Amino acid sequence: MKNKILDQDKINKIVKRLAYQILESNLNSSEIILIGIYENGYNLANVIFKELKLITKINTELYFAKVNKKSPLDNIVFECEKEYLRNKSIVLIDDVLNTGKTLIYCVKSLLDNELSSFKTVVLIDRNHKKFPIKVDYKGISISTSIADHIELVFEKNNTHALIK
Repeated sequence: MKNKILDQDKINKIVKRLAYQILESNLNSSEIILIGIYENGYNLANVIFKELKLITKINTELYFAKVNKKSPLDNIVFECEKEYLRNKSIVLIDDVLNTGKTLIYCVKSLLDNELSSFKTVVLIDRNHKKFPIKVDYKGISISTSIADHIELVFEKNNTHALIK
């Protein structure tokens, strides 16, 4: 059984709020670098990126990070060179925070550089963290059973989140 927990309208409102929160924490930055965890984190980052382009003239860039979610210690691949991120304001974005494993390994990899600032964003926090990761901005928190699965579906004009 699938239940829709977020529809396009709710996601649009959350994305707008997240974009403003990101902007407010970066008002003194000359640029903002969004890094979306591939694939759905990157899709979400792209939507936030478009919203930021509407509300600020601060240079904003979008990149992805590819992580082997089964074995995150394997090489994490960034679309840009990690050295390029030195002394920049970074926002790491993922769709759903389950255990925190993917997010924390990405954070660890990014912290190899000295950064100007670093924030994390998730659309949905499931409250099942096994790793000590704190999310700076989240769309919603949902307490689910560990057996439940949350899926964010990106379709043209019909993005939605399901719980199965």
